[in-house]
Amino acid sequence: MTGPTLEARRANMVEYQIRARGIKDARVLEAMGRVPRHVFVPPGYADSAYDDRPLPIGSGQTISQPYMVAVMTEALKPRDADRVLEIGTGSGYQTAVLAELVSQVVTIERVGELAAAASETIGALGYANVEFVVGDGTKGYPSRAPYDGILVTAGAPDVPDVLLEQLTEGGRLVIPVGNTLQQTLTRVTKRGRDFRTERLEGCVFVPLIGEYGWSENGEQAS
Repeated sequence: MTGPTLEARRANMVEYQIRARGIKDARVLEAMGRVPRHVFVPPGYADSAYDDRPLPIGSGQTISQPYMVAVMTEALKPRDADRVLEIGTGSGYQTAVLAELVSQVVTIERVGELAAAASETIGALGYANVEFVVGDGTKGYPSRAPYDGILVTAGAPDVPDVLLEQLTEGGRLVIPVGNTLQQTLTRVTKRGRDFRTERLEGCVFVPLIGEYGWSENGEQAS
């Protein structure tokens, strides 16, 4: 495929899969219009990179459908000066979208091979505001806390308290919560000692594996 064809597909993705389905945040729309999704998928899937569906990226993981990336990003309410923690780097596509919108992204991935590939892609695109960590994302990353936003790209059985503890005042946590087959996208906002919980829409993500998520055999880990 040629460059203009890919650019045209990306523009159509933003217009018809994202804007037309209710995403209104202009900054989110513009960011997704800039990030080349096709470089984040395996070569055999390049033709499908701008389709409205998730795609496999190896290690039992997927790159989320473009619409869901937009929904989660808009729900996070990203601001220019924010420091954001992403849990579940995966392909790095969501990471790049966040890097377009905030000051600093810390992204954590439990599969080292995925983290290395995402780091290489992100670096090649010139993003200098992303820090990569390999580890158990269900614990967050306290050494860089607090965060203005935390975005979790895998389904959790519930909201880990350890993540709420790493939010700034007014910070937002966006996380899919449910069982291993389907979840509800949930936003939790810190207000003093209280947390406001909003349930946004149904979704389906791979399980969040780790101490405060699911075990490898599909049981709730804690």
